[in-house]
Amino acid sequence: MLLIITIMNDEIKDQTKNYLMPVSIIFSTLLLAGVWVYSIGKGEIQRTQQADVAGSFEKTANTIMEEKVVPAAGVVLPIRWGDLGTQLVSTGVIDREKFESIYANRGGLSENERRLLRATDNGAVTITSQNAGVLLNLFWALGLSAKNEILEKGEMADPRYGGAENFASTGGWTIANGDPMDHYSAHTFFLLTPKQQKLVDKVSRGIYRPCCGNSVHFPDCNHGMAMLGFLELMASQGVSEQDMWNSALAVNSYWFPDTYLTIATYMEQKGIDWKNVNPKEVLGINYSSGQGFARIASQVELPEEHSGGNGCGVDAGGSVAPQPLPVVPKPSRGTQGGCGI
Repeated sequence: MLLIITIMNDEIKDQTKNYLMPVSIIFSTLLLAGVWVYSIGKGEIQRTQQADVAGSFEKTANTIMEEKVVPAAGVVLPIRWGDLGTQLVSTGVIDREKFESIYANRGGLSENERRLLRATDNGAVTITSQNAGVLLNLFWALGLSAKNEILEKGEMADPRYGGAENFASTGGWTIANGDPMDHYSAHTFFLLTPKQQKLVDKVSRGIYRPCCGNSVHFPDCNHGMAMLGFLELMASQGVSEQDMWNSALAVNSYWFPDTYLTIATYMEQKGIDWKNVNPKEVLGINYSSGQGFARIASQVELPEEHSGGNGCGVDAGGSVAPQPLPVVPKPSRGTQGGCGI
């Protein structure tokens, strides 16, 4: 009897041993598979985390650069706007209803922007990404209509180019009362001394814009005409030449944010921080003209596009895509090309 029990126990042990072996193999396989899956998962998590860190770093770097070039708080310009808005309206250079209707579909003008048109006691003006387009149009109206010999004797009046009325900066101004040429260099909003006029002439010849290849002295598009008006206003209020260059660069940066973020990146690669750049150099033909900027852009990775500034017409929106245009673009009135509406 004892022998039978012993034999049965030995058989049970053998069967149990034979049963446990496949179980242990299966368990080991599952364990190894789990480790493999965990390892892959951990690797994916690490790669995702690394990508997130890289993306966050890039975003932070872009934000830092933006704050240098187009700070969110804006840049205070060295001018007093006073009652110029009301003068532009009363003389018919700006039809206020037409002007305000442009922005009606964009949420309307802010209270501060509305004051620039309606108030008579405006002080200093701060340009921001939000109001850059409005200021572009106000300065455009001023540059077009303020009496100045640059408009009367400069390239705009050169008969080789077919007449001043054929440019985007004149034919494109469609929110005046009457014909825009009725207001061309027609209104005396301020008087420039010979010294101030000479300063405007000098600085205007050194400032370019990336939508074309001409200097502000040849204000054939809205950006050129607007900058001319801004320069005249600064000169009339006694702003120094250096401050004119500094302010012109700030204004151009808000009108063409992608352009100047790219130029700032290029300068940084050369070891020059944006605050240390020479505004006269950056605003010159080698950097700020359409052709000059194309050369700079080909050497750096373009930053993420940003909204701001304005297009090349009074009702355009968004920032301008830099495009090298012919040296003398001459769109006809009311056309939908170049820098016209």
